[in-house]
Amino acid sequence: MLHMSFEKAIEAAIKEAMERGEFDNLKGKGKPIDLDAYFETPEELRLAFSALKNAGIASQEVELLQEVAVLKEKLRLEEDEAKRGEIKKLIHDRQLQFNILMDRLKRKTSL
Repeated sequence: MLHMSFEKAIEAAIKEAMERGEFDNLKGKGKPIDLDAYFETPEELRLAFSALKNAGIASQEVELLQEVAVLKEKLRLEEDEAKRGEIKKLIHDRQLQFNILMDRLKRKTSL
C-alpha cells in the first residue's frame, strides 16, 4: 500500500481539480486577493467571522469591512474631487465604526 502524507494528498487533489478545470470560472480569477479585512480582524476573531461569512451570516463588523472595500473601489474609479472627498469621509466613518466595534469585542474577550 502506498503511503502518502496528508500534504501530498491535498496537493494531488488540487492538481487534479485544476486539470479538470474546476478553478477556471472562480469569481475574481486573475485578480489579487485583498486580505486587508482579514488582517484588520483580530486573530482571535478571524475563525468566527470566517465561519459566519461562509454561512451567509455577516456580522456588523464584516458588513462594515465589506462596505469599506466597496467604497475604496468607488474612490479608485471616481474622478470628481468633490465626490472623492465625500467617499473618503464615508470610508473614514466606516473604519471608525469598525474600530469601535473591534475595541468593544476585545474588551469583552479579555474579561
